[in-house]
Amino acid sequence: MDIDLADLEFWRRPLKERHEAFARLRELDRPVFFTEKRVPLLRSGKGFYALVRHADVVEASRNPKVFSSEPAASSPEPPGWVKHVFGESMVNMDDPRHARLRRIVSRAFSPKMLSNLQGDIDRACARIVDDVVAAGPGGDFVTQVAARLPIHVICDMMGVPDELRERVHRHVDVSTAYTGVRPSLGRTVQMAASNMLALLALQRMVIDLGRQRAKEPRGDLVSALVTANVDGEKLTDRELGSFFALLLVAGNETARNTMAHGIKLLTDNPEQRRLLCEDFEGRIGGAIEEMVRYVSPIMQFRRTVTEDYDLRGLHLKPGDKVVLFYGSANRDETVFPDPDRFDITRDAKGHVGFGGPGPHFCLGANLARQEIRTMFRELFTRLPGIQTVGEPELLLSNFDNSVRSQKFTF
Repeated sequence: MDIDLADLEFWRRPLKERHEAFARLRELDRPVFFTEKRVPLLRSGKGFYALVRHADVVEASRNPKVFSSEPAASSPEPPGWVKHVFGESMVNMDDPRHARLRRIVSRAFSPKMLSNLQGDIDRACARIVDDVVAAGPGGDFVTQVAARLPIHVICDMMGVPDELRERVHRHVDVSTAYTGVRPSLGRTVQMAASNMLALLALQRMVIDLGRQRAKEPRGDLVSALVTANVDGEKLTDRELGSFFALLLVAGNETARNTMAHGIKLLTDNPEQRRLLCEDFEGRIGGAIEEMVRYVSPIMQFRRTVTEDYDLRGLHLKPGDKVVLFYGSANRDETVFPDPDRFDITRDAKGHVGFGGPGPHFCLGANLARQEIRTMFRELFTRLPGIQTVGEPELLLSNFDNSVRSQKFTF
């Protein structure tokens, strides 16, 4: 078979070829094992089974007792020393530790909190479109629109002062670049070092802010996370730093990638755009779900098997690694007929673009939906002629389906 998901060269292939490769893997009677190469200091090279069917991804997601997020959910798996430098992220934890942190931080995404945020999101979208109009046509949709809104919203939620936000943006860009495919060991080490410094800077920034808020609480999320609630639960400095880094990187990329890919999809599919604009409020919900399905902003996560388990004819043993390929599951023909067709009228609610069902389903999914809905409403109301120009520049990555640049006009 000429498919090797562990080979960085696979991720250089055109998107159409990669989708065809995953379709071939879905036809096989059991998951395929791929051997990773070891990179000194950076990854283990143990290899993994690829879960590419929708049913397999859902089964693993719903069974965290067998398919563990520990020691790491990222792929390739980082070495053990990384968690000692940065602390542990929620995505790399199982219950009860994961449940405790999720219980604390979930207050940021309650219906009441999201409702309170709507006015801020409305004003942020209006300011962004004001700036687009002032700059005139011919700009970059990513830097002028898609990348600005999520970071602005997250910084507003957390109470990050205005003078620190440009620094936050730079650190996030460095962290995102590291999720891409690196051409050489030297470049990998260089980018790893930059990524570590960026993440440490983000963590230190919010830890300092948290210590200020612990003494003088305000109405922001940092104050809530570092001040004990009625159950006596709050985040430690290290937990706050890890959560902020996760929120900025994961929360930012989901909304950013969906908006950047979405405007291109609506340009390339004018009949879908016409349907959306004919009844924006009635159809935008379904359009967002179809965008997330079609795009799969985060393409995969890893799990470690904890006990003997049979999955579709494959016997898994403790210590085996599996990778959940969300992008493939979202194009499973048995769940989504004609999956390569972008159709905003499709019932796409079963997609796994926010992660599979279970304890690790994306906490910020509704916030991302809210941001995307509001931004597209503002864009199509004020710039009805907006469209992309040419092809996007994509991040070369096996994890993050990120658009680096997309020219547009209006």
